[in-house]
Amino acid sequence: MTNSTKSRKRLSGFHYIAQGWQLITRPGIKRFVLLPLLANILLLGGSFWWLYGKLDVWIQWTLDKIPNWMQWLSYLIFPLAVISVVLVFTYFFSTLANFIAAPFNGLLAEKLEADLTGFPAPDTGVIDLLKDTPRILKRELVKIFYYIPRALALLLLYFIPGIGQTIAPILWFIFSAWMLSIQYSDYPFDNHKVSFTAMRNTLRQNKVDNLQFGAAVSVLTMIPIVNLFIMPVAVCGATAMWVDRYRDQHALNR
Repeated sequence: MTNSTKSRKRLSGFHYIAQGWQLITRPGIKRFVLLPLLANILLLGGSFWWLYGKLDVWIQWTLDKIPNWMQWLSYLIFPLAVISVVLVFTYFFSTLANFIAAPFNGLLAEKLEADLTGFPAPDTGVIDLLKDTPRILKRELVKIFYYIPRALALLLLYFIPGIGQTIAPILWFIFSAWMLSIQYSDYPFDNHKVSFTAMRNTLRQNKVDNLQFGAAVSVLTMIPIVNLFIMPVAVCGATAMWVDRYRDQHALNR
């Protein structure tokens, strides 16, 4: 292993998001960015437009749960309420957008990996992509079923006075960061037929860096305009991390 390879492995999760912005404009990759980008713009852009019309109602509902003895903390709880509502909303619609765009995200990860490593990617045509779509969507369902019980447990905390308005938003942000890391890292892992369980165990080996990656995605997803581009950026960043850190750990089955 070269010194340059070792130095790459020490890069933080934040670095890979920054790298993702550069990679989406890489020659030969831009055309594979188009379809994930279009899916994200239509779904996430439209949903955010609707969210901002409902935000006041949902925030007021959250604030109404504050017990009287905590009213003096309202100035601190209000921003947490805003963040928690936006976090829950953005993760839900990001998951839906990723489900729809999953075949194209996998293709983007595959082509970018080939470009970064110099090894030719499989000659995947439209017919091949359609044949593989049921398997890809099944993998997305595995992620959703992993997510749902944990998300429900966290959402129940919101109904506990005091805890729901203070601790729950922080726990939700950490959980969302972990899930977003899983969501986007899974595309290159799945391209090599690495099981979901094996992928999770591998990500846990560098949990801090993967939480950094997911946290950056989570924050950028809440920023209007920027969030329209985050899906292909995150796919590219996660693929770069796969190439640098995880590719050599797993049999290259593709």
